[in-house]
Amino acid sequence: MKKLLLLILPFFIFSCKSKVEKIKPTISSITESVYASGLVKSKNQYQVFATVSGIIQDILVSEGDTIKAGSILFALADDAQRLNKENAALNAQFADLKANTGKLNEAKLLLELAKNKMKNDSALFFRQKNLWAQEVGTKVELEQRELNYQNAKTNYYSAKVKHDDLIRQLDLNAALSQKNLAISNKMESDFAIRSDIDGIVYSINKNKGEIVSPQTALGVVGDANNFILEMQVDEYDILKIRKGQRVIVTLDSYKGKSFEAVVTKINPFMNERNKTFLVESEFVEAPKLLYPNISFEANIVLQTKENALLIPRICVIHDSLVVKGNGDTVKVKTGLKDYQKIEIISGLTAEDVLIKPKE
Repeated sequence: MKKLLLLILPFFIFSCKSKVEKIKPTISSITESVYASGLVKSKNQYQVFATVSGIIQDILVSEGDTIKAGSILFALADDAQRLNKENAALNAQFADLKANTGKLNEAKLLLELAKNKMKNDSALFFRQKNLWAQEVGTKVELEQRELNYQNAKTNYYSAKVKHDDLIRQLDLNAALSQKNLAISNKMESDFAIRSDIDGIVYSINKNKGEIVSPQTALGVVGDANNFILEMQVDEYDILKIRKGQRVIVTLDSYKGKSFEAVVTKINPFMNERNKTFLVESEFVEAPKLLYPNISFEANIVLQTKENALLIPRICVIHDSLVVKGNGDTVKVKTGLKDYQKIEIISGLTAEDVLIKPKE
């Protein structure tokens, strides 16, 4: 029995050794990249909201329609607001300065009369005062002339204050009425919901006759020809991302094809729920046909190197050790890496043989 075991053991060891896979490093190019996924969005895409509450009276566009900035998309019922505007217009007309020239002319006339009377009573008073100095006339006449002059002066200043107050009041009323009219016009225009951009109507969420509020999304509008790629990048990779980096994009809608894009924007605020950052890129040459919310996968290229010494990543233990074919464990310095291979900067040559661990 012992002899049998001794015979079987070398055979078992020999067969285990024969199954060990050995590989040699290769010289090739390598590209290090960061994986990301996301959705295609139309450039300037936004949800359409009303700024007032109301009932949809009419929908003037259909999904897929091409529109211009300022085009009316939805019309809300505005009967009450139209009446408010008419009232504001009447008030503005009534308060207009041209409509109150009669009041101004009357105030000017009264002011002029008061001024003339003050001048006349002043002249009579000083004449009587001169006569009294020459001992002509009576003191009662002098006092009466002085009293008349003082009353006339008081009346003049009172008329001037009323005149100036009337001008200020009329100016204020005219300005306020014009402001109210402008507010009414703006509120009336809020019932006509317009497009902010030249683009296309991607969706309409409401129907004619429905009640809407400023919190209700009525539809989606976006650019018809320009698109952006919104990518979710993990927080561990975000510090590697820079504007201008090349992005290789694969779309589920275009199987077997890849497209090139460029990083254009990095949102610095992290999404706390999934621990990712929003990174935007734009196509260098976009597919001929695209729609918003198409999903994609992307690789953001960090570095590319030609003629690099490469081995499978599985061969590297703790990012710095490899096992040679003779069983020796050696330390290596690594460089770029992709999902399968890693660059060896030092510690190995192209002639070395490595033992590949079982996957």
